[in-house]
Amino acid sequence: MAELEFEIEEPDTGTDPEADALVRESFAAVDTAVLTRLVEHAFNRMRVSQSTYLSIAIVNEREMERIHLEWMDLPGPTDVMSFPMDELTPGTDTEPATGMLGDIVLCPPVAARQGAEAGHSTLDELCLLTVHGILHCLGYDHGTAAEEAEMFGIQRSILEEFLGRPAPVETRR
Repeated sequence: MAELEFEIEEPDTGTDPEADALVRESFAAVDTAVLTRLVEHAFNRMRVSQSTYLSIAIVNEREMERIHLEWMDLPGPTDVMSFPMDELTPGTDTEPATGMLGDIVLCPPVAARQGAEAGHSTLDELCLLTVHGILHCLGYDHGTAAEEAEMFGIQRSILEEFLGRPAPVETRR
């Protein structure tokens, strides 16, 4: 089993009942059992040892906006942020990568909106974002068309194998 740690913040609600309902529903869609199995699958697929450590923080929009501004100097909340630790790369069949992969930060309300826009569930979007974060921690990026094709191809393949159906549509920002 992967060395996985979840940290889940309380939903950030206010005075708008409709917005508050979306926030509560988005946090309720976080299924740590599914995400744990997905991480284990992605680790196997990318030849990362199950003893590799990964932290996943589930945060509200206010906290994600703070992190986004602090680390990327970009305003507003985003869907996922990744913080690699040991600069791991995918391993091989005989030598899986091991160490501290890093931290992934997910924002369920942003994921819920993106999933709805793309026509899939919040959990599907959280699965997509989790794999996306893992790949970033492994050194993949999507800054160029070639990098995006490689990263999104691997991401789609991992998700389709895990879900047993077509992968959710990627958000391109």
